[in-house]
Amino acid sequence: MRQKLVLLFFFAFITSSILAQQTRVSFKVVNNKSEGLPFATVSVISVPDTVNKIERLTDSTGLAYFSLIVGRPYKVIISVVEFVPVVQAITVKGDNPVYTIVVETNNTSLSNVVVNSRRPIMRQEDDKTIVDPENLAASSTNAYEMMEKIPGLFVDQDGNIYLNSMTPAMVHINGREQKMSTADVATMLKSLPPNSIASIEILRTPSAKYDASGGGGIVNVVLKKGVRIGLTGSVNAGFNQGGVGNRFAGINLNNSNGKVGTYLNLQWSQRNNRELLNSNRAFAIDSLLSQQSKTFYPVNSYFIGYGINWEVNKRWNLNYDGRININHSNNNSTNLSQIKQVSTGNVVESNNVAVDNKGRNRNLSQSISAKFKWDSLGSEWSTDLSFNYAPNNTKQTFNSIFYAPITGANTSRGNIENTLHFFSAQTNLVKKFNRKLTLETGLKSTNVWFKNTTVYNKEAAYEYNENINAAYLQASKGLGSFILKAGTRLENTNMQGVQIAPDDTSFTLKRTDLFPYVYLSRNLFKIAGYDLRAYLVYRRTINRPAYEYLNPAERRVDPYLFETGNPSLRPQFTQNYEANVSFEERPVFAIGVNETKDIFTNVIYQADSSNKVAYRTYDNLGKTKETYFRALGALPPGKRYFFVAGTQYNHNFYQGVYEGKPLSYKRGSWSFFTYQTFRLTPLTNITLNGFVRFNGIQQFYELSTFGALNTSITQQLLKKKLTLTLSATDLFFTNKNDFVLQQGTVDAYGFRQSDTRRFGLNLRYNLGFRKKEENNLFNIDSPEKAN
Repeated sequence: MRQKLVLLFFFAFITSSILAQQTRVSFKVVNNKSEGLPFATVSVISVPDTVNKIERLTDSTGLAYFSLIVGRPYKVIISVVEFVPVVQAITVKGDNPVYTIVVETNNTSLSNVVVNSRRPIMRQEDDKTIVDPENLAASSTNAYEMMEKIPGLFVDQDGNIYLNSMTPAMVHINGREQKMSTADVATMLKSLPPNSIASIEILRTPSAKYDASGGGGIVNVVLKKGVRIGLTGSVNAGFNQGGVGNRFAGINLNNSNGKVGTYLNLQWSQRNNRELLNSNRAFAIDSLLSQQSKTFYPVNSYFIGYGINWEVNKRWNLNYDGRININHSNNNSTNLSQIKQVSTGNVVESNNVAVDNKGRNRNLSQSISAKFKWDSLGSEWSTDLSFNYAPNNTKQTFNSIFYAPITGANTSRGNIENTLHFFSAQTNLVKKFNRKLTLETGLKSTNVWFKNTTVYNKEAAYEYNENINAAYLQASKGLGSFILKAGTRLENTNMQGVQIAPDDTSFTLKRTDLFPYVYLSRNLFKIAGYDLRAYLVYRRTINRPAYEYLNPAERRVDPYLFETGNPSLRPQFTQNYEANVSFEERPVFAIGVNETKDIFTNVIYQADSSNKVAYRTYDNLGKTKETYFRALGALPPGKRYFFVAGTQYNHNFYQGVYEGKPLSYKRGSWSFFTYQTFRLTPLTNITLNGFVRFNGIQQFYELSTFGALNTSITQQLLKKKLTLTLSATDLFFTNKNDFVLQQGTVDAYGFRQSDTRRFGLNLRYNLGFRKKEENNLFNIDSPEKAN
């Protein structure tokens, strides 16, 4: 498989060399302080043929790349919001030239600025895909809903985000790992207001610069900072209604005057959801356990985000960011359980359990970073320190009513306390040389201190400490029309867990691993004046068990099911090979293979105490080979109608041991997705997005076909300051599924649905003020004035 892929792309590379001599041309757009400007539109028009125009957006450093013909003249047009447009004529000379274009600030009031161009929803930048959240934010109430609408991303009912693999992706905020459970990450994303997000970066195969734990890829949420001139922002409020309702309100302020920029985000939301879960499990020849569970998830959430950016001089930049999340939940569920004789239909045992969970979840995140601009080529040195403190307390009450074989009732109570401390320190150096060579290196150390205390009839206490030290080195080199990036990452892992009560047990893991990375790309040829570029990527990754996977304390779910961790769980290693093609910076096709050893996943086993009792845990099952391909097509943005449509196929082959017996399991799954917009009038926009998945799989659960269709209509009013959005989510109420689990001694099937069909209204009012001298959000004087 790998040899065929390499031969295919090698043939394509050789064939394209017969075309006209081309070279990679870089345009760096900067302001009068030589600072790179992101999201600037660079248009290149061939002279005298002015019909074909190529447009691209600059990346976070102000760079945009084109493949142009040597010796041919071009006209270059630069347009940036709040800056004066620039038109410049060039003739491409030399090998891989770099043109630096300075744009001047437009002093016109922000309220008079009109942006006519539209950015693509997705674009490819080297080894990552960047999603523009502007259209997604208009019809979303939080960042979690935005994730559900991104073409090609799949978010399951438990909050896991999947990219191209059956291993969930890691979620980063501003490039920082969160070290939180899936449920806590989902809660955090639901607290993030959509208009506070600048972009979403998708790294399906991260380079050696990133943590090796990203086996399923990385989704990095980049938050907005004070980057605009003067004071700007927005006020938002809205609601959506399904079987239960959600409502939210917030304000987002950004300010940048002189060398000090500040931002402040405030958001309140009252969320509610309900879930229906019916399951049947045959645990003996003539015995069937049937359960009907209804759960409500009301949450009050408060979010505060704030930060200060200080440009000390032309080279030094200091930044402080802070976030506070507070969530108050009061989940409650009822679970009717009946054990029946299959042959007669008689009810042997029956009870109803009502569970109430009152939770208090807090997350305090603080970070300080510094960046030093080494030279005009783009070399820089950055250092980042961050700290997360996340205490969580849940009080549980179980009320059980027994109907058969005897009647009665009892009440039991439990208390779960989790405390997480997470500290991260990293430093990175990027050195660029004149001969198309870039060298990257860095060090990182992360430390986790986690404590769990669970009290039911008896106390269970557990402590977990983790320290990971890493170093990486990678280099990228332009070799003619090729770009080669290669490197490796060294990670030293130290994990220690101690079960304090009721039994004194512990585990320790110490290991050092190497994780190589190789990336090769080249422009193949042009189609209608647009570049077709190919990529080959290889990466080795690790997936370490999280602390909740290792904690052996039993957590009661109902009288017939409990959860427990597995202290002997080993990390899993994945090798990923992918070949992909992008068209004019838009991903269009990919094919790849994930080979995983010691794969661990969520499993259900029967308990030793009774065959009618099962427990849910994690276990290493062997190895798996996952083959996938992904295709994506789109119309260029800018016209009245724009669409993205695509498909993905995953085939999984497991080989290993389940409950001590050989396991051989194969299953393929198709997914189709789309995102469409239609500009009805200059002020009215209609969007349509959705997905459908056939023969889905979640761990070893086989899922029936399910999907969702979402739509919205957005109207701008009051000179485009007020935006009104009407939205409908899961319009036909199809985001629900039947499931089957048949592995080992477990034979179960059922049905699951959530309150996904919703109709909502969002209002957003954009604020814009004239620039005022020495004015900033927190009234902090600039250093010049202070002196």
